[in-house]
Amino acid sequence: MAKLAFLGLGVMGYPMAGHLKAAGHDVTVYNRTESKAKSWAAQHGGASAPTPREASSGADLVMACVGNDDDLRSICLGEDGAFAGMAKGAIFVDHTTVSAAVTRELAAIAREHGIGYVDAPISGGQAGAENAQLSVMCGGDQQDFDSAAPVIDVYAKICRRMGDVGAGQMTKMCNQIAIAGLVQGLSESLAFAQKAGLDVEKVVEVISQGAAGSWQMVNRHKTMAAGQFEHGFAVNWMRKDLSICLAAADEVGASMPVTALVDQFYKDVQVMGGGRWDTSSLIARLTR
Repeated sequence: MAKLAFLGLGVMGYPMAGHLKAAGHDVTVYNRTESKAKSWAAQHGGASAPTPREASSGADLVMACVGNDDDLRSICLGEDGAFAGMAKGAIFVDHTTVSAAVTRELAAIAREHGIGYVDAPISGGQAGAENAQLSVMCGGDQQDFDSAAPVIDVYAKICRRMGDVGAGQMTKMCNQIAIAGLVQGLSESLAFAQKAGLDVEKVVEVISQGAAGSWQMVNRHKTMAAGQFEHGFAVNWMRKDLSICLAAADEVGASMPVTALVDQFYKDVQVMGGGRWDTSSLIARLTR
């Protein structure tokens, strides 16, 4: 069993850290709101620390799941940052969805400290985190990945190395690009069925068994049709992710007209007051 630190206890990080403790690892947690870290420690029997540095001191691996590029820098760098507390040979594993640029920046700093770095963004949403069924796409040195993978497997359905540092983040962008268009298509399909007077349940029962079927359709059609959007991954976070995707598309010369359009549709949802609704709320533009 490993000595671990987990930094960031949001809707994803809280259950992920819990799985690590349940698997028998020695886990110390840090959260910006310290009371949440103390609550986690009381619930799971682990320890909490007031700074990333103290949480990371002596850890074999430090896992992070925070909000954005700036949040990640703040927990890694500075006198109280994780890198200052990590010993040479320890490995930092970042589960945050951030830009490949900040990933490469922080990985270079980590190397200067003798620290390994694996970018390991996740997909599967809150339910995936709670049920230990996350898809984890990783970038980093093979040796660092091989050391981190058995720990990541505790909450992963699949964990794969996609290439060198940054490859995990680029793969996560592929994931978000695919989801954006899919959710918009499903929203239009369900809204059309409602306006045409069809029984949505019967429609989905039939079309989900063919080429149109998807996880989103099977698991979200009922709540989408009912206008219920409380499933964890917020529109505000999706727009953050899509901004990363669109910036990377400019860098690599990729054309993503549908993704750019759906990003603006999510902006419409924000204007409607739905910034904290989950991403299936695209249908609200068509039915309200």
